[in-house]
Amino acid sequence: MFQPYNTDFETLEKRIAAILKIEPELDCQKRLRQIFSFIDLTTLSGDDTNEKVGLLCHQALDLQSAEKEIPPVAAVCVYPVFAELVHQLLLNSGIKTACVAGAFPSGQSPLGLRVDEVAYAVRMGADEIDMVISRGKLIEGDSAFVFDEVEAIKSACSQAHLKVILETGELKSVALVRQASEISILAGADFLKTSTGKITPAATPEAFLVMLDTIKEYYQLTGKKIGIKAAGGISTSDEAMVYYSLVKQTLGDEWLTKDLFRIGASRLATQVFNQLK
Repeated sequence: MFQPYNTDFETLEKRIAAILKIEPELDCQKRLRQIFSFIDLTTLSGDDTNEKVGLLCHQALDLQSAEKEIPPVAAVCVYPVFAELVHQLLLNSGIKTACVAGAFPSGQSPLGLRVDEVAYAVRMGADEIDMVISRGKLIEGDSAFVFDEVEAIKSACSQAHLKVILETGELKSVALVRQASEISILAGADFLKTSTGKITPAATPEAFLVMLDTIKEYYQLTGKKIGIKAAGGISTSDEAMVYYSLVKQTLGDEWLTKDLFRIGASRLATQVFNQLK
């Protein structure tokens, strides 16, 4: 379905520089409000507790301000054991419950167990699932396994949206990032996501642009819009603006909505909120 993708990281860097150079200066406050509404407020630590997750949910609810025209964040993202708590605390708020599931962050568990974990998270109230692909399988050439795992986990999601994490920092070539993007879309991904945030490098503009190009080509071929999420190491509004500009210039204003563009972060939310105040 997809055409050959003949480019390299140097070419991508030049394209990014050109996009950021031509991107016009617009209302900074408007952009910050949009970026704030794209944020998945996230805690994915081994020391997460009910209290810590509860405080994050209350932060998500408290940050929005109709008086200051500050919208709600898009979602709160946690491990599956906290899905029910987050779902209850965010009920009727318009903020989604997102869960990493399927042996996050490595994906190195039997597929059946990973599928069961996803199904559990959905039963507990997850509106969105963030899964990881088996990067090792892709690197050793078993692309069929990656397709099958995404397809199986998508089936377990039921009505929940599926974000597929490519972990691009472990895919050392443009060709692998492109292949992972293609496979994930064809297997049923609703979103492509850059990184778990657990390795370095995490999100990079170069890998993000490869993902955007793949989404654009798929949309031109089918008319179906796939979302995109930048996650991992994005902690300042300036960094977020880079990804915003790449989405805007590559996919257009239609993608500048929380239904199609997300940013995974926590520190970023506080900084943007303070700037909006």
